[in-house]
Amino acid sequence: MIKTLKSHGNSMALVIEKPMMEAFGITEETPLQVTVNGNALVVTPANVGVGPERMKAITKELRKRYGPMLRRLAD
Repeated sequence: MIKTLKSHGNSMALVIEKPMMEAFGITEETPLQVTVNGNALVVTPANVGVGPERMKAITKELRKRYGPMLRRLAD
C-alpha cells in the first residue's frame, strides 16, 4: 500500500484508514510507539499497562471498598 503524508497544521500526518485500524485492533485513543528500523518507520501499539505494583494497589482498594458487598453477594 502506498501512502502519502497529509498537511496537518505545521506538521505532516500519515492517515490510517478505519479498516486498517480495525484490522490491527486500535482506535484513535490507542497510544502508538513509533520507531525507526533502518529506513523503515515502524508503528506499533504502545505497551502502557498499569504494571504489577499498580495492579496490586488497585486490587487492594477494590477489596477494601467492595469486599463486604461481594461476600454478601456470594452467600
